Amino acid sequence: MSRPFDPACSACPRLAGYLEGVRQRHPHYHAAPVPAFGPIQARLLVVGLAPGLHGANATGRPFTGDHAGILLYRTLHQLGLASRPDASRPDDGLQLTDCRITNAVRCVPPANKPEAAEVRRCRDYLAWDLQQVPDGGVVLALGRVAHDAVLAAEGQVRARHPFAHGARHALSRGRALLDCYHCSRYNTQTGRLTQAMFEQVFRQARSLLEADQP
Repeated sequence: MSRPFDPACSACPRLAGYLEGVRQRHPHYHAAPVPAFGPIQARLLVVGLAPGLHGANATGRPFTGDHAGILLYRTLHQLGLASRPDASRPDDGLQLTDCRITNAVRCVPPANKPEAAEVRRCRDYLAWDLQQVPDGGVVLALGRVAHDAVLAAEGQVRARHPFAHGARHALSRGRALLDCYHCSRYNTQTGRLTQAMFEQVFRQARSLLEADQP
């Protein structure tokens, strides 16, 4: 089952309560479910974990205004998929080309850790985004939670598709799922994910899309 994103969704009591508290502390924040960003039928869909408290939750656009977005948008710009290399606020004029960005969970979770039930409740929105990816398209999962959420939304058996940085998995309609460590501050500052590693996965995605061109 899939359904278009509902900006007024409050299906997760814990997340809805947390958002209410955030709105009280930061009345100028978006502090609501965050929609996907980019062309609906883009051939590359990037799936993250969830909005960051002082990033997408504040700005209302995925990976905008936080550390994780620095490497992501710089890489997209290098590959010709973004009109500018940074994303600081939703009115900065940034546009994506043939690329769309979403999250497994649309609301910011406490400590950036969504519960399994919250990922499941958000699955219909992710499934809808996945259905819009054309035949031969690429889904790039940033982290294990996003990887597992994509497989669940696609009805795939997780045990048959273990997460591994740089791994490629087959989805329906000739689409591919690529795995990448999440571009979080922790991963980049500890060296678990380097710029070269990150760029390599995105270049792989672009190569797959170019190979699919008639």
